Parts: sequence; structure tokens; C-alpha cells
Amino acid sequence: MMLFDGLPPSRYDFPDPLLADPSGDGLIATGGDLAASTILAAYQKGLFPWFSGDEPICWWSPEPRCIIYPEQFKPSKSLLRQIKKNQYQFSISHAFEQVIAACASTRQDAEGTWISQQIIAGYCGLHRADLAHSIEVWQADELVGGLYGVQLGQGFFGESMFSLRTDVSKMAFFALMRLCAAYQLPWVDCQVPNDHLMSLGATTLPRVQFLQQLDQVVQAAAPDWTPIRQQRYEVAQLLDDRLFLL
Repeated sequence: MMLFDGLPPSRYDFPDPLLADPSGDGLIATGGDLAASTILAAYQKGLFPWFSGDEPICWWSPEPRCIIYPEQFKPSKSLLRQIKKNQYQFSISHAFEQVIAACASTRQDAEGTWISQQIIAGYCGLHRADLAHSIEVWQADELVGGLYGVQLGQGFFGESMFSLRTDVSKMAFFALMRLCAAYQLPWVDCQVPNDHLMSLGATTLPRVQFLQQLDQVVQAAAPDWTPIRQQRYEVAQLLDDRLFLL
């Protein structure tokens, strides 16, 4: 298990999903806590937390695994039309805590949320250790959309997104695809397939294949996103193939 600066070792040792769940039901373990080091240890084994507020903490590794290859993402015509209006700006990791809080709030209003205060605290701990990032979409100084996820090595593990204007969460997703393609991240983990993700170009991998790739991905040298975290970008810049290219 790799250790990362700024985080203590995890108190827990998660099982191998293939041994703990050979039938592929997806639920690997219950219990533990939501400290940043615990969440990190889970991601390194291909697990993530997913549960409702009245349930014990549940750790999942689904079969199959939903991923998206950044270079294969194709924005829809309607999204391109919205981007061409150039009404918004976006940034990288300028407002992580605001983004995760907004994801929790908007989902609570719509359908309930698993993003509890403990989840928020754990992922904010990963962000302070430079292991979680957000993409924000702004209209003037108002945060109107965004997403967040975990970055380990050359893997990005998407968690949640929110939108207060038409298509702005998709703009954040487009920015993530541009960023990951420019830095040659092999895939973005989307966890569980749904119609929305599949419409964005996501696909699935057998769990065993995902876990085999995971070991190599998380041990690879992480990209340095410091230079691109210094500014805001006009969303119209997403239409430039050279955006973020090294």
C-alpha cells in the first residue's frame, strides 16, 4: 500500500474485491470510518464508499466498472452551442469545499444524498493532501456548476457533479476530459454506469480488468497540475484542441 505525504497510514486493511466478492455483487465491506486515510486505502484497492444516511458505511467495487477514456469524449451539439455562447468561466481546484457542499445540497434537494458531513470532511482531507480536485464553473463570481474527484497517480476517480444552469456540469466534465487527455491519464473512473454517463461516452470494463490496470495507474507518477490552477479559463477555450497541452 502506497503512503502519501500529509496523511497517516490507514487504520484499516481492505480485502481484495475478487476474493471477498467472487460473485460480483459489488459490496465488499461495511464499517470503518470516513477519514481521508481510510478513503485513500479503499481507492487503492478499487473500492469507494456508497451508502444512505441511515445505513452503515458500505464499500463497493462493482462488476462491471464504468470508465471513460478522455480522448474518446465527444461533446454533444447542444453542449457545443452552449459553450460557444461563452457565458461562463471554469477553474481547477479553486473552490473544492464549495463544490462538494453544492453536490451534497443539490442532490439532497432532488433525491437524497450519500454525501454526508463525514464524507465532505474525508474528501476535503484528501484535497488538502493534494489527492482530490474539483473543477468549478463560474458565472461572474457565482459558482454555478462543477465536479470533484480523487486523483491517485495517473488515475482520476470521479465522484459527483452539480449544475445550477443548463449544461454547466457537462462543461466541467468536458474540462476534465481535456485535462486528463492532455496529461495522458488512461481513463477516468465513473464507478457505476447510468444513462447520463453512457450518453457522455462512458463504457464498462470487467472488474478484474479494471483492478489489474488500477495497480499500474495509481503507482505511476502523478501529473503536476499546479501551473493550470493559477487562473480561470473562458469556457470557449474548451473548443481549442491545444488547451492544456504540454
